[in-house]
Amino acid sequence: MKWSEISIHTTHEAVEAISNILHEAGAGGVVIEDPFELTKERETTYGEIYQLNPDDYPEEGVIIKAYLPVNSFLGETVEEIKQAINNLMLYNIDIGRNKITISEVNEEEWATAWKKYYNPVKISERFTIVPTWETYEPVSSDELIIELDPGMAFGTGTHPTTVMCIQALEKTVKEGDTVVDVGTGSGILSIAAAMLGAKRVHALDLDPVAVESAKLNVKLNKVHDVVTVSQNNLLDRIDEQADVIVANILAEIILRFVDDAYRLLRSGGVFITSGIIQTKKQEVKEGLLRAGFTIEETLTMEDWVAFIAKKQ
Repeated sequence: MKWSEISIHTTHEAVEAISNILHEAGAGGVVIEDPFELTKERETTYGEIYQLNPDDYPEEGVIIKAYLPVNSFLGETVEEIKQAINNLMLYNIDIGRNKITISEVNEEEWATAWKKYYNPVKISERFTIVPTWETYEPVSSDELIIELDPGMAFGTGTHPTTVMCIQALEKTVKEGDTVVDVGTGSGILSIAAAMLGAKRVHALDLDPVAVESAKLNVKLNKVHDVVTVSQNNLLDRIDEQADVIVANILAEIILRFVDDAYRLLRSGGVFITSGIIQTKKQEVKEGLLRAGFTIEETLTMEDWVAFIAKKQ
C-alpha cells in the first residue's frame, strides 16, 4: 500500500493546532522534527540517547510530518488540511513559513522506519514514557511507567506542554482525589493522575478518535478501573465537583471554560493549564485571575508555559 507523506514547515506555536488538524484528517500519528532536539541536554542513564541526523531538521521553525493513505480523496484531504492551517491565523496563531510538501512512501518502509523516533524517556521525577515495543527496566522502586503506542496515540507524551502537566500533577494530585482531564488526547494525563493515586478520573475529549485512543491506552496501562473516558465538549454538562482539573490545549480554548473550571473545583482545588505559547501567557494569566484563581506556580519549558492555579 502507498502512503502520502505530508510535510509542513511551521512554527513552535502552531505545532499543537496543526497536529490536531492532521489527526482530524485521518493521520494515525505525527512526527515533529524540531532542531531543539539536536542540542537538548538529555539524561544518559535512561537509554533514550540515540544519534540524530542534523540534515533531518530545519534550521528554524519546526517540520511536522503525517502519513495519509493514497486514495481518490487524497487531493481533497490535502486541500482541507491547507485551508484549516490557514484558518489558524484567524486565532492569531503564527503559522510561519507554512511550506507544505507531499511525497509518497511505501508501507513496508514506514512500518519500521518511524519507530526510530521513539525511545524510553524519563520526563519527570517519577514518570518514564515507554513505547510498547521497547523493553525497559525501572531504575528506582518508585518510578512510574506509562506505556504508549505512538502509532495510535496523539504523540509520545514528551512534548513540553505534556511534560509540564505531568510535573504539575505530581505536585498536586493526592490519594483519593477526583481529577478531570479536559481534551485528553492520548489519555496520558489521566493515566498519570490514576498512577499518582487519584480515586476517580474523568477523561474528556470532543474528538471520537481521541476517545478511542485514550480508552486503548487506559486499558494498556491497567487504570481502566479508575479512568472513565467519554466524548464531551470541554466541561459542558459536567456537574461533579473535582479536586484537580487539567487541560493541555490551546490558550484560546482554555479561556472559553475557565469560569466552568472554577465553578466545578472544590475549595482549595487546582486548575492546571498548559498548551500556552509564551505570547499568550499574560492573556491566560489574566483570564485565570478574573475567574477568581490565584496563581500558585508558573512552569516554563522552551517556548511554552503552564500554570498551577488554585481556587481559594
